[in-house]
Amino acid sequence: MTSPAASTESTSPRVMRRAQYDRYGPPEVLRVAEVPVPVPGPGEVLVRVHATSVNGGELLARSGRLRWVTRGPFPRGTGVDFAGEVAHVDGSPTGPGDLAVGDRVWGVLPRRQYASGRAGAAAEHVAVPAGHVAPSPAGLDLVRAAALPVVGTTAITALRDQVRLQPGERLLVRGASGGVGSVAVQLGRALGARVTGLASRRHLDLVRELGAEEALDRAQVAPDDLGTFDVVLDTAGSDLAAYRRLLGPRGRMVTITPDFTHLAASAGYLAGSVVFGSRRVRFFTGTPTRPLLAALTAHVEAGEVRPVVDTVHPLAGIAGAHRAAGAGGSRGKHVVRLV
Repeated sequence: MTSPAASTESTSPRVMRRAQYDRYGPPEVLRVAEVPVPVPGPGEVLVRVHATSVNGGELLARSGRLRWVTRGPFPRGTGVDFAGEVAHVDGSPTGPGDLAVGDRVWGVLPRRQYASGRAGAAAEHVAVPAGHVAPSPAGLDLVRAAALPVVGTTAITALRDQVRLQPGERLLVRGASGGVGSVAVQLGRALGARVTGLASRRHLDLVRELGAEEALDRAQVAPDDLGTFDVVLDTAGSDLAAYRRLLGPRGRMVTITPDFTHLAASAGYLAGSVVFGSRRVRFFTGTPTRPLLAALTAHVEAGEVRPVVDTVHPLAGIAGAHRAAGAGGSRGKHVVRLV
C-alpha cells in the first residue's frame, strides 16, 4: 500500500545548484553555488524548476537600486518566475488538493519571499506558496513557458484590470517587442483592440506577426506624430507627459516601470496626473496569483498568446543573461534553463 507521504513527494536530492550573489553590483557578481534543497512549509509546493526568466526587477535588485525594498542578508537569490514539475505537495488540509507530484506547473514567487533574498527561481528547486503556482498550459514546452508568468500576468493586469481595454479601441504599446510589450500586443488583439506597436527597427516584423496593425520605428517617430489613442501601455517609464497627450477624452494610460534615471520627477508626475481624471497615468506592481496564472493559461491554450524567447542560457551563463537583458533591445525574454 502506498503511504500518504509517498503520494505527495518524489525522491529529491538534498543539495541543488542556485544562482546567487554576495553583494550588489554588475552581472558579474552572480555565481552558481550548491545549497540545501528548500523544505516546503505548510501550504507550500516544492517545484523542480526546468527554467526561469530574467525580468527587469531582478536587474534592479541585483544592482542595489531596490535596496530600499529588498531586505535580508547575503547571499541573495535571483529569479522570480519559473516553470517546472511538482516535486512535493503539502498533504495537509491547507495544501493544494488539485496538484500532485509530477504535474507540470508554472508560477511566480510572492514579492515578500523574493524581497527577503531567501528564495530565487534561478535554482533547481523552489518552495512556493500554493496560491502562486498553477498548472502550465497544455502542449507548451516548459523552457518556453518560463518566459511568460511575470510578463503575461502583468499584461493581463494592465489591459484587462487597470484600463479595461475594450473592443475597437486604439492601443499604443511602447516597447512592443520586449517581454511585457510582446504579450500586450497579442493580448490587445485578442481583446479586440486596434494595436500600434513602437519598437526598434529590427523587430518591426515580429511586432506585426504578433498582431499589431501598425509597427513603427521608435527612433524615427516622435510622440506628436502618432495621433490619438484610447489606451497607451508604456514599458519605458520616460516621457510620460508626451505620451499622455496622445490620449483622447476618455483615454487611459498605464506604465509598468518608473523612470529610475529621473525617479523624483517621474513619481511626481504619476502622483500629479490624478487631476486628469480618466486620463491619469496609472502605475502598478503586479501580484501574480493562481487566478491570474489561470487566465494566462487560458489565453495560451486558446492560441491568443505565445511566448517570445530571445535566447536560452544555461544556469552557468546567468551573468550573461542578466547582461543581455539589461542592454535592452531584446526580442522577448531571456530564459535560463536548469534541466
